[in-house]
Amino acid sequence: MKHAELAAFLKSRRDRIRPSDVGLPGGPRRRVPGLRREEVAQLAGLSADYYTELERGRGAQPSAQVLAALARALRLDGDERDHLFHLADRPVPPATHGPNAHVQPGLLGLLDRLATTPAQVITDLHQTLVQNPLAAALIGRPPAVRGPATSLVYRWFTDPEARTIYPPEDHPHHSRVFVADLQAVAARRGSDTEVARLVAALRRRSAEFAALWDTHDVALRRADHKRIIHPALGLIELDCHSLFSEDGRQRLLWFSAQPGTEGAAQLELLSVIGTQEMTTTTAGADGLERLKP
Repeated sequence: MKHAELAAFLKSRRDRIRPSDVGLPGGPRRRVPGLRREEVAQLAGLSADYYTELERGRGAQPSAQVLAALARALRLDGDERDHLFHLADRPVPPATHGPNAHVQPGLLGLLDRLATTPAQVITDLHQTLVQNPLAAALIGRPPAVRGPATSLVYRWFTDPEARTIYPPEDHPHHSRVFVADLQAVAARRGSDTEVARLVAALRRRSAEFAALWDTHDVALRRADHKRIIHPALGLIELDCHSLFSEDGRQRLLWFSAQPGTEGAAQLELLSVIGTQEMTTTTAGADGLERLKP
């Protein structure tokens, strides 16, 4: 592990980020050009002492999970993230997909600015990467699972609990949309083993999925109108929008309602009551819920 080079690299990346880039106030009394060490630590879900030791060229070798958290906190692009792993003498993670994928900086920057609306970044297989507190309050945090169950599509067809946030009469619509979207993803990825394993597992586990898959309907899920059952606010009608990364592997999802509608009023109420339970240590200073692998 290259302690001195790692320390210098972390400091250089910290210095280039302005507080406003991550939703923090600037203020006239800041004595550093970018973020403070404790702010980076909070964004990454680490202790300030631990991060300080890293920047001083000391401390134990950081784990892959810690490096991934630092890459997100410091808004590193793909090449910078790989360099960070090299300096820490850790294997570079595989291609940017899966539940532990590196969130693309452009999408993460946009998510930072969506503080007043539920929003999250997911993979093309509907694996949640990062949420803001309102998204967690609206639809809940994803379960701590591994394997194909990290995909909401898999859970939708294999775990009845995954469907409880939608009214039963809306389930057929969501089933069709999920399968058509997965068909489009499978076609774009080609002979991708991750998609092939997911489809094979779903065909074995769900007759409903198998029947829908055999229709060969194809359509990316770019936008949708959803009715969500919230435990405190009841039925909320919202529009769901998607912004795709350039390579199509990640999506920024956000929920909105027309001004003056009941849904808009419920979203305002959610911003008051929904964040009262957001006290976990994974919440960063930018308000995002960091999802640990």
